[in-house]
Amino acid sequence: MAAYAKNSGEYNDLVEVNTGKSVEEESDEQISKETPAELTKKRVGKKPQDVNEEGTYYAAVMENRVDFCGKVVVDVGAGSGILSLFAAQAGAKHVYAVEASEMADYARKLVAGNPLLADRITVIKGKVEEVELPEKADILISEPMGTLLVNERMLESYVIARDRFLIPNGKMFPGVGRIHMAPFSDEYLFVEIANKALFWQQQNYFGVDLTALYGSAFQGYFSQPVVDAFDPRLLVAPATHHVIDFSTIKEEQLYEIDIPLKFTAAVGTRVHGLACWFDVLFDGSTVQRWLTTAPGSPTTHWYQLRCVLAQPIYVMAGQEITGRLHMVAHNNQSYTVYLTLSAKMWGVGAEQGGILQTSSGKMELKEPYYRMSQPQIQTQAYAVSQDQQPQHIQQQDMNIQSLDLEGELLQQELENADVQIQ
Repeated sequence: MAAYAKNSGEYNDLVEVNTGKSVEEESDEQISKETPAELTKKRVGKKPQDVNEEGTYYAAVMENRVDFCGKVVVDVGAGSGILSLFAAQAGAKHVYAVEASEMADYARKLVAGNPLLADRITVIKGKVEEVELPEKADILISEPMGTLLVNERMLESYVIARDRFLIPNGKMFPGVGRIHMAPFSDEYLFVEIANKALFWQQQNYFGVDLTALYGSAFQGYFSQPVVDAFDPRLLVAPATHHVIDFSTIKEEQLYEIDIPLKFTAAVGTRVHGLACWFDVLFDGSTVQRWLTTAPGSPTTHWYQLRCVLAQPIYVMAGQEITGRLHMVAHNNQSYTVYLTLSAKMWGVGAEQGGILQTSSGKMELKEPYYRMSQPQIQTQAYAVSQDQQPQHIQQQDMNIQSLDLEGELLQQELENADVQIQ
């Protein structure tokens, strides 16, 4: 398998190393190298947003005790085993907690520490594709979601567990997932990403001309999806969504996901890309409950995800925006994301019917830009309207370069940014 060397500062993906190992071998090797402290911090240690998520799981289980009481439950990718304990609290006859990593050892400790429930929980260390269970399950419970719902490709294991262990018409908690998408406008985010590449415009960096790598750096920064929590007022149009029914989807249908896009702009602005989030449904017999990662809702550890295009497109209020979000799975337990957005450009000199603007980008879901701590300028930006943003930038005492569409910087990179005007 190929690995790419990146330094801790500026973007550098020029070195490709073939490790000669399969994804499973590399994944197992990575897990085995983690110390108990690292594993505990990574998979047991909780942040407030994790507590909120597990609170939703707990409520979904307890509100639907009828689905668990006296039933056989399989916890897929059990981690610390917390969901198995929830199921046992709800009266499950027996819970099989399946976990492939070293976390299975911690799950056993956690279960043993709850003796009133321990005799109804069996922790099994192994992959759902390989382990054998003594009986079929009435219900599956899992947290298979990654960023953009599908990252880490745990949904495939969830579907495999369904096919191997679940009785016909058995329940899945959660049972449905939806990917929500909407175009957004965020001048500050766009400038922040584009300005990162300016480092590589230096012609005399300790006597070295760095400009040969500027184009690669520019494309590299825009290939990173942005993971953060953003103000929903940055959205340009009402969202659309794509439904994935975990109870019926086939494993191979998750290898490639193609979503056509169509929006109507609510405001006139520049569109900088596509914002995405997801929710999942716990379709209980008593209560239906959603777990959402939507902007404006309580923050989860998934946050939201934005695909930023290197070339924005102009839209007017009421104008149609079309495009496509195409995701292709790869062996690094994630997806390559291909995004295209199009809109007509109107104005003096435009042909009859307008000029079609099309902007495209390729992003690696496995290599996001985690934008958790942001400069004050960006926090302030969310408090002002879109039409105030350019003026607001100029008022800040910060060294930030303006990047207008007609500016010299983007003109230099037009041919590298996969943008076309038709």
